[in-house]
Amino acid sequence: MTVAERATSPDLRAAFRPLLARVGTPERPTLVSLTVPVAAVDPVTLHAAARPLGASLLLQPAAGISLVGMGEAWSARQSHAARFGIISLAWRQLLEQALIDTGDAPRGTGPLLLGGFGFHEEPPASVVWEGFEASCLTLPALLQSTTPEGAWLTASMVVEPGGVPAATMSLALAETWSFLSGLPAVPAGPPRARLQLVAEAPDEAGWRASVARLAGAVGRGRLDKAVLSRQVSVRADAAIDTGAVLRRLQVAAPASTVFAFARGPRTFLGATPERLVELRGRELRSVAMAGSAPRGRDPETDAALAAALLASDKEREEHAVVVTMLRDALGPVTDELLIPTVPKVERYEHVQHLVTRVSGRLGTDSDVLALVERLHPTPAVGGAPRDLALELIAEEEVHERGWYAGPVGWVDRHGDGEFVVALRSGVIEGDQATLFAGCGIVADSDPGREWAESATKLLALGSALGRFDA
Repeated sequence: MTVAERATSPDLRAAFRPLLARVGTPERPTLVSLTVPVAAVDPVTLHAAARPLGASLLLQPAAGISLVGMGEAWSARQSHAARFGIISLAWRQLLEQALIDTGDAPRGTGPLLLGGFGFHEEPPASVVWEGFEASCLTLPALLQSTTPEGAWLTASMVVEPGGVPAATMSLALAETWSFLSGLPAVPAGPPRARLQLVAEAPDEAGWRASVARLAGAVGRGRLDKAVLSRQVSVRADAAIDTGAVLRRLQVAAPASTVFAFARGPRTFLGATPERLVELRGRELRSVAMAGSAPRGRDPETDAALAAALLASDKEREEHAVVVTMLRDALGPVTDELLIPTVPKVERYEHVQHLVTRVSGRLGTDSDVLALVERLHPTPAVGGAPRDLALELIAEEEVHERGWYAGPVGWVDRHGDGEFVVALRSGVIEGDQATLFAGCGIVADSDPGREWAESATKLLALGSALGRFDA
């Protein structure tokens, strides 16, 4: 029996009937949401199939966890300084009179919001980011959630007074799922596209000058750290297949979170190793990830580079700034906060990092969006002190970060969820891609070394796109 036959539209329509009988004639917009078990559809394939509808993907290959959002039942968009709290309030208000049936489905299922926040609170103006708001969290019309225990489909709709009848909407959802779940899988395979460099912002000379100025500012005691980013635009010899790119990231970066958000012809995607915060009830987890070194070509060189990273005063200083910020931001809202005293080295495909994993227990009622607001941007992507670092970054950077280095993730109806930092990422449109990478700058940062480090980080996505002509 095929996936499409086991997750048929008649099954979904029949399951909706008890909920639809309770809708009646609503006096206000009413969320109706149903969760049912289904045979899992490959998440990369499902995202590729749903791109024309607007699709979102969060995938943790090593954990066997994925969320694929298809279409939009409701969304919250904000460009206000208080955007996190405003979106949280709007979500809670929508849930007040919702009709929800999740059965015994586990965490990560049911109606939830998927999306992200730009690095800055203002909407990006660059054509690269056209279609991407300052913040947008979407309640998918269809959501497939997969865990090692199975897969669940959540179908959601917001029934408006005097609008489209709920029965008509449920039929459309069922037919859409039947179509999407039966499409052929996105194949795996090495990248074949040939890439050509189009532009760099800044170029190497500009980068070196900016690093020198920021390092000087740190050395004079103006700030502790600033994170400088660069933008690289490339063109391929044919349209870039975003599904194939995601498949390669899934294979190459199993310990990272692979993400993708489609907006019209553009897709923002990447594979980030950095969790911002995860909340399960009152239990939270976060991570300090700062301080980097390349991977070695053989085990001996790799180990030597890791040892040098762990012993580097410069890298440890950069890392300590992030750990201190996490302690200061999370300490006031936790009854318990566990922070190891010594970082570890964690290895990824092209780079290795100093990492301190943090856990704790909330002492107050909160949701994951409130924690995101407390943490973003961390010194790992902004700097410290935060306001001064952001001011100096704005003076130096000649491009818009958009959603690069912003929080992307999900929040459910209980306020639980997880957000990661959108690193190792870029925007794909047709045959063009715009990639982003950044480096933490402290007093003894060397401009040439930071340029090389940023090039290594660009490989995380660049190598999944194709190869450069010699």
